[in-house]
Amino acid sequence: MKSLLSVSLTLLLVACATSPTGRSQLTIFPDSQMAEMGAATFTSMQKSQKLDTSSRNASYVNCVVNALIPELNAIAPAMRSTQWEVKVFADESPNAFALPGGKIGVHTGMLTVAQNQHQLASVLGHEIGHVWARHSNERVSQGFVAQSGMQLAAVAAGDMTSEKQQLLGLLGVGAQVGVILPFNRKHESESDEIGLELMARAGFDPRQSVELWKNMQKAGGSSTPEFLSTHPGTDSRIRDLNTKMDRALKIYQQAQASGNRPNCHL
Repeated sequence: MKSLLSVSLTLLLVACATSPTGRSQLTIFPDSQMAEMGAATFTSMQKSQKLDTSSRNASYVNCVVNALIPELNAIAPAMRSTQWEVKVFADESPNAFALPGGKIGVHTGMLTVAQNQHQLASVLGHEIGHVWARHSNERVSQGFVAQSGMQLAAVAAGDMTSEKQQLLGLLGVGAQVGVILPFNRKHESESDEIGLELMARAGFDPRQSVELWKNMQKAGGSSTPEFLSTHPGTDSRIRDLNTKMDRALKIYQQAQASGNRPNCHL
């Protein structure tokens, strides 16, 4: 038991990292391995889900992505080697995603809820933020540690001493409610912050990020209470975006003045 705990603690110490916003992270897996996982998942999705055949939709989405990526590369040199690939899926749900290795998917339903280039840039900036901040690596690492913790708890099984009860609480319920859910919500908030800056730097109006979430609210969504959700509630999201809006507007005005004026249309 002591040996297993020692190995786990060593693993945690060497896997500590820092996110783009300065938050401490646990990222166990190498970026190359995460990129391979992302590419394999993206390939599988293209085989199992229907791709949209509209060249107009593809051009529109790529136009927005191509405006965002240079701004990402300017502030995140480590991302410059990423080869971004974009696909539009024929799916009416308002969704988009980005996988490690630079694989971006957009559902046609998102092109209805995101009513202009600025709102779509808010969505895609957010998803690109997940990749830059290595959130997938962090989630996989958390799951790995949680599972390892449960195995350690199983090793410790026997008479239920107070110490073992505490261990089970920390590694069982504690792992699920005390660690994993809050971190996932932090991922979403962190990506909102990153996306807001990226879209502003690219010359997209950051105020439209709030309008996007109003549209999402109108379109409906999960009725899960915010306390147990892995995503911030829409009202909380809008409030958090508004607290960062003054800085984003200054960046946007500077971008516009320097000639960053995207012109992406369906």
